[in-house]
Amino acid sequence: MKNFSAFLLTLENGQVEGKITSLPLSFLNDQYVLIKVMYSSINYKDFLACETNGGVIRNYPMIPGIDLAGIVEKSNSPEFAVGDPVIATSYTIGVSENGGFSKYASVKPEYLVKLPFGLSLKEAMILGTAGLTAALSVNALREHGLNKDSRVLITGASGGVASISSLLLEHLGVTQQTLLSRKNLPSFKNKEHLTPDEFLQTPVKLLGKQNYDFALDSVGGEILSALIPQIAYGGAIAAFGNAGGIKLETTVLPFILRGVNLLGIDSVNTPKALREEMWTFLAQAHLDFSTLSLSEISLKDVPEVLKEFKNGTHIGRTIIAM
Repeated sequence: MKNFSAFLLTLENGQVEGKITSLPLSFLNDQYVLIKVMYSSINYKDFLACETNGGVIRNYPMIPGIDLAGIVEKSNSPEFAVGDPVIATSYTIGVSENGGFSKYASVKPEYLVKLPFGLSLKEAMILGTAGLTAALSVNALREHGLNKDSRVLITGASGGVASISSLLLEHLGVTQQTLLSRKNLPSFKNKEHLTPDEFLQTPVKLLGKQNYDFALDSVGGEILSALIPQIAYGGAIAAFGNAGGIKLETTVLPFILRGVNLLGIDSVNTPKALREEMWTFLAQAHLDFSTLSLSEISLKDVPEVLKEFKNGTHIGRTIIAM
């Protein structure tokens, strides 16, 4: 029987350990669609999954990796045939079911999306869950009036979701973008930059100056609390992260006096039909990936990238070539 390499997490003496291991195909669920993985990607959630007490994985051993793209090798589903290029992101992948840090993966057919025309498997993983979240966020703002003249603030701008969101906004003709980040962003020289300290130096008011029409927020906490009173009448914030904390201190005034909308974005359980629509949106945008901070690694390099996440030095997107 064929063996394959995977980055496997085990729990030893209360500590999570990860290492590359050779596994038999029988390790995977044979009732699902068997995928030969070509690319995966590393997300912040994957970093948490690989941490002791990370709160993502509860059952071991487990192959992490919430994203994967590859070719169908065996299928029990009429929807997918051998040779089909497919994408799988989030749901329970890499959490309670073996994920993408592996040369093979077995995935429920309802979790799979066929690779849309105009997108390669590698590009699909440059995007991954981050790209899907960005597409959902930008689409939600577009449904609330976003247009090419809108003033948009993007928080946590060094992250994957934020950087892809910025490219999608450019695709839609939105040029008035302000990027909020503690890190240097050499790939986005033509946009205004703010640090969190600069953003927070003005005392937060119940209703502040209407500096932005829309915002995409990956931070939450103090930043989101200060941002809500600065959104213009009828504007909206797409909130998809809590890197800065889960608490929110605000009042009802921005919502009832300015009609501000706070839009929660979830990419984990997004219905399949909407996923397919968003992947088509991403494919048709023909994004210039050269402007992203991108690293391509192999399985053996995964521990080093996880250290970057732990140290807060990771920037942009990292994909794993199998």
